[in-house]
Amino acid sequence: MAESSSQTEGRRRGNMEEPELFSHDSSSLLSKDLLLCSICVDVFTDPVTTPCGHNFCKSCLTQCWDKNQHCRCPLCNQKFTKRPELKINTTLREIADHFKKKSGSDKPEVLCDACSGEKLKALKSCMDCGLSFCKIHLEPHYHVPKLKKHKLINPVENLKDYICQKHERVQDRLKKIKEIKHSVEQSKRSTEKEKADSVEVFTALIRSIERSQAELLEMMEEKQKAAERKAEGLIKELEQEISVLKRRDTELEQLSHTEEHLHLLQIYSSMCSPPHTKNWTEISINTGVSVDTVTTALSQLQQTLNEKLTKSVNDKLRETVSTELKRIQQYAVDLTLDPDTAHPDLILSADGKQVRDGDKRQNRPDTPQRFNQYICVLGKQSFSSGRFYYEVQVGGKTGWTLGVARENINRKRAITLIPQNGFWTVILRNGNQYKACEDPSVPLTLREKVEVVGVFVDYEEGLVSFYDVKSRSHIYSFTGQTFTEKLYPFFCPCFSEGGKNTAPLIISCI
Repeated sequence: MAESSSQTEGRRRGNMEEPELFSHDSSSLLSKDLLLCSICVDVFTDPVTTPCGHNFCKSCLTQCWDKNQHCRCPLCNQKFTKRPELKINTTLREIADHFKKKSGSDKPEVLCDACSGEKLKALKSCMDCGLSFCKIHLEPHYHVPKLKKHKLINPVENLKDYICQKHERVQDRLKKIKEIKHSVEQSKRSTEKEKADSVEVFTALIRSIERSQAELLEMMEEKQKAAERKAEGLIKELEQEISVLKRRDTELEQLSHTEEHLHLLQIYSSMCSPPHTKNWTEISINTGVSVDTVTTALSQLQQTLNEKLTKSVNDKLRETVSTELKRIQQYAVDLTLDPDTAHPDLILSADGKQVRDGDKRQNRPDTPQRFNQYICVLGKQSFSSGRFYYEVQVGGKTGWTLGVARENINRKRAITLIPQNGFWTVILRNGNQYKACEDPSVPLTLREKVEVVGVFVDYEEGLVSFYDVKSRSHIYSFTGQTFTEKLYPFFCPCFSEGGKNTAPLIISCI
């Protein structure tokens, strides 16, 4: 409510005391805690409001979003598809400025810790450096990439005590809790899906077994009926032949007593020749299904089921890896090769995307960054946090080495490619021998020759994974690693081997 003219006039004359609006007591009209930015844990400076309704210092929120891939509210973690336009909350700024002005008289002036002569008034205090800086000495924090990540707050004395008592990286812990909960929820959904898929797979297998069993029983029953029908036919033939033989026997018995010798002579030749009958010694009746038949059928059934199960599992694994590969491809980075690190035998393309063995030494200066023993080259870009992914075409080659390397690796002597020496790599030798360079090395069995290799790194998780992009399959992963330095993409096209391995390594555009 606006003041009346008499109230205003009264305050000017000192007849009216200004109401106490601010206090450290949360029960007061307006608590100081309501004016604190949750990022720097200090009174707002140029406060802005996010679409979800939370307030932050403009510089704090801008730095937070500049350091992350996605724009999220640091307090509630709501994700914004488009970076919101930040406008200063003028009302909240006036309240915060009023509070600073009112409480400023109680606070001593904070001086710059970096000034060597006459110390100037500090403009900001750095929570990471533990120092306060004037405008001049604060300038690097706005331009140097590593310093831009530091948390800046309004200048305060006894900064170390302030950090211990008030900052405590509250927001980092809240963010980590949200990330863990989100990870658990994703894992739960993935597990439920895998359980459902497994039930579906094995249900289909059980149905297949039941169908095959029914078909086998039907086949056995049909064979039994066929054998019975055959036996019935043969029995009828035997009975007919027996009847014919009995009739002839009777006729012969009667002729043996007749005196009509002329008639006897006439039929003698036909009576002496035996009737046409089958050779029944070669006839057998299989009235059932033999053990060999059942064993063969069951073996065939088992083989069919194994093939179905293997195909189902392989399909499921390929689907899972394909989904994972699609997810990590969102972290793809644009890489180029660093000519200052290339071994003198290597030839790089003008665009910095291809490298091959030149078969002879190029005229290049021997700089500290250059490899002079191992025929390799590093990427120009380095990474000291987060996740990144890149792909390399290796088609037509009989040998190569790919992966990542630590910044301080030895570049002037022979190299042993193991994680202890700062290398996380997979190699191909002799056209078909794939290995992961652990200590000792791990032979890899791949179903087909790799044409495109995908390399994914999660710096904080200590993970380096390799994928066959064409077949959408996983090659190998280094897990549980600890990274403390910059990592560089590592490329080795290997020697040309008299023309067998002249194809270049090509950084793909994703």
